[in-house]
Amino acid sequence: MVDAAAQAVIEEERPAAPMRTETFRQTRPDIVGPDAPELPFPIVLSGTVQHGFGRGGKDLGCPTANLPDDSITPMSSVTKTGVYYGYAQISPERDGQIMLPEKDRGVMPMVMSLGWNPFYKNERMTAEIHLMHDFDADFYGHEMNALVLGYIRPELDYTSRESLVEDIETDKQVALKSLSRPAYEKFKSDLIFDTTQSKL
Repeated sequence: MVDAAAQAVIEEERPAAPMRTETFRQTRPDIVGPDAPELPFPIVLSGTVQHGFGRGGKDLGCPTANLPDDSITPMSSVTKTGVYYGYAQISPERDGQIMLPEKDRGVMPMVMSLGWNPFYKNERMTAEIHLMHDFDADFYGHEMNALVLGYIRPELDYTSRESLVEDIETDKQVALKSLSRPAYEKFKSDLIFDTTQSKL
């Protein structure tokens, strides 16, 4: 069941996102957040990976794993759209069979877009997670656990696909640098993950 607060987040009217400016691009920090996660983080998300809009990999060079609407309920404690960072892991099993090769079963750094994707004018809020790892195959139908550890930036609108891609690439680098701090790295061994599986 989706609680009332989460339902409000999921169903609220699409807000107007500020336009990304050149000043914003030039002043972006390399590392974000405090030296250790602070409340409301960490936030646990889990659900079955489902088909999204098919734009991440094709249009943006950034394939994403989309979670069902009810899986983003825990993000209601944050209530602001934007880009987040943390770790995620894909279950190797689907339909009772091991489907992922061993190299794809680890706990991976991730970035997550929570919002309306104003450049594409989405009609509903989505949570799209990009795992920073090259998978051999897709993992639709697999269970995914994610641990959201911090916030990178607000959701923005863009005048071109190229400027959106540029920010996505920066988001990835900011996430990796932010996660490299010891208080964040330790979450790779969190109990929500199957830490018996191979890690990167």
